[in-house]
Amino acid sequence: MSNLFDRLVGNTPDLSAIAIVNVDGRIYTYGDLFALSAQLAHVLVQQGVTPGDRVAVQVEKTVPALVLYLATLRAGGVYLPLNTAYTLAELEYFLNDSEPRLVICDPSSENGIKVLASRIGADVLTLDQVGQGSLITQSARQLKDFETSPRKGDDLAAILYTSGTTGRSKGAMLTHDNLYSNAATLIDYWRFTSKDVLLHALPIYHTHGLFVGTNVTFFSGASMIFLPKFDPDRIMDLMAGASCLMGVPTFYVRLLQHPKLDKSAVKNMRLFISGSAPLLADTHREWQAKTGQAILERYGMTETNMNTSNPYDGDRVPGSVGFPLPGVSVRIAEPDTGQLLPEEEIGMIEVKGPNVFKGYWRMPDKTEAEFRPDGFFITGDLGKIDALGYVHIVGRGKDLIITGGFNVYPKEIESEIDAMQGVFESAVIGVPHPDFGEGVTAVVVRTQPEQIDENSIINALQDRLAKFKQPKKIIFVADLPRNTMGKVQKNLLRDQFSKLFAK
Repeated sequence: MSNLFDRLVGNTPDLSAIAIVNVDGRIYTYGDLFALSAQLAHVLVQQGVTPGDRVAVQVEKTVPALVLYLATLRAGGVYLPLNTAYTLAELEYFLNDSEPRLVICDPSSENGIKVLASRIGADVLTLDQVGQGSLITQSARQLKDFETSPRKGDDLAAILYTSGTTGRSKGAMLTHDNLYSNAATLIDYWRFTSKDVLLHALPIYHTHGLFVGTNVTFFSGASMIFLPKFDPDRIMDLMAGASCLMGVPTFYVRLLQHPKLDKSAVKNMRLFISGSAPLLADTHREWQAKTGQAILERYGMTETNMNTSNPYDGDRVPGSVGFPLPGVSVRIAEPDTGQLLPEEEIGMIEVKGPNVFKGYWRMPDKTEAEFRPDGFFITGDLGKIDALGYVHIVGRGKDLIITGGFNVYPKEIESEIDAMQGVFESAVIGVPHPDFGEGVTAVVVRTQPEQIDENSIINALQDRLAKFKQPKKIIFVADLPRNTMGKVQKNLLRDQFSKLFAK
């Protein structure tokens, strides 16, 4: 029983238990989810999806969209979620690289995506923001049972594209065993049971909301209140009927500004989890002072699922991401040589365990370069392990920007800006931002000042890049700082503009 879906069925003895309470009040039992996933799996198979085929999905967050993930597993396919903010220009790369058999999209983008899909021989079905579309129309005629495709634990369950600091996005290949092992570990570590109710306000095209939130909830037999997006007012109103919240730091920054937040408002909540971006120690302390509860910060990556977590019982240390999870090995190494470093010394964070991905899709050389000979994955994050065993992330060996929980690599934005008339060169950096963790900032050298300004650059990027990638600020300088080898010293730029978004 290696297919992730079969394992889920084996962990769900009570099909009448509530799995999801949708924002509109509709209740879905586990039996409902299994029946709908069967109907959707029949549609996928009828559209030609066979085991190993990719199913690319760019749709708004709805219950049917989430169940489509389960249906893809049942059909033996490889689930490939895509950020809803991606433009057609960006989607072209992902579709050409992954070559999906089927693309599910919002009706508003159907025509443009059909053009891209036709070039790779893929079919297109639709699913809109209220859970309707050609996918649902076809599923209504299908049987509510389906013989789940047998898969091996090492077979792919999903591909999630992740950003680097150079080149194009890479497809991280996650197996059935990767996802199951991490879910089982987190359920035990975070004490999830069938009595838990998760406030689910994260997107479902991202590791955090899709795999951590969904798999932990379903595999523990718990339930979730399913929100289309983060809404502080609604979250505050729903806490009385929930027990857990998983969020990015932005959630907690904004909830701290809510007039209703106090100890009585969170009295029914047992756990607040933060991840996907660094949580400021000040935010951690302010939350604890105001609510009496300590946020549990953890550390994960698209390629590895979750690696570390602050303890459920014990000190949740501000500025730390806690201990290595059971079964996961974490070490600190000298970045160039791989030599292991002692406690308290800063170096490259490397991880190994059943949670670590299989490699990058169709990039064997890149995969080989990111693993040590003994199997440890080189994360690209710089950190240390203190005398008590807590892991601390102090920066990134690369220039990856994490804004609002999303990865952004500077090279893509720089290429767009550098191509504009009036621009000599640019350097894109992330600087501390009170809401987003890091704010995307472009430092630009102009050929002639009168040719281009901040508004013209921002306007030109609107149709070229997803909104979360677009710079929040454009800064003009005479020259970019360089070292003796001519490389732009982005660390100096980050230091110079570190207070840019300070309140």
